Amino acid sequence: MSASETPSPGYTQDKTAYARRLKRIEGQVRGIQRMVEEDAYCIDVLTQISAIQSALKSVSLGLMEEHLGHCVKHAVEHAHDTGDTSEMDSKLAEANAAIARLVKS
Repeated sequence: MSASETPSPGYTQDKTAYARRLKRIEGQVRGIQRMVEEDAYCIDVLTQISAIQSALKSVSLGLMEEHLGHCVKHAVEHAHDTGDTSEMDSKLAEANAAIARLVKS
């Protein structure tokens, strides 16, 4: 399969929602920066950091679900149709590495 035949990312359909969510997270980070500049109570700052981490984890899990349901599924279908498992092996390795990074963080 050539690079030109590679399907678009699985999250393309939800791209606007992901972008909107990331903008909100960006705003939360700016809010924490302000809190630190204004000497906010440390527990309040930590609470906001925890909320951001949860929001980022949610985005990450959504993207992982999209990757598995779109990119990996496409690679498996390609392997089924052609007998060539190289793309599937590559996508599964990518997914495993991404999951390992998410679990580690």
